[in-house]
Amino acid sequence: MTSVRVYTTRLCGYCVAAKRHLERKGVRYEEIDVSDDPEKRMWLVEATGRRTVPQIFIGEQAIGGYTDLVDLDKRGQLDPMLRG
Repeated sequence: MTSVRVYTTRLCGYCVAAKRHLERKGVRYEEIDVSDDPEKRMWLVEATGRRTVPQIFIGEQAIGGYTDLVDLDKRGQLDPMLRG
């Protein structure tokens, strides 16, 4: 299975929802809390063009946030990405 990283902050409802969605699917992921890391947050903006969290990466590809994750799953595109 392809590696999954979820960049989060504390007290983020969408972060919790994204992690729950992945857990329901049985996907292991690495959570990276960027609450107190301005350098990592700036890197996220540079890498994704977005300031919001969660930011989810499958392999090296940024797929977006929670709603993007769910949309990929609904379209049947998430599982193939996770398999690599």
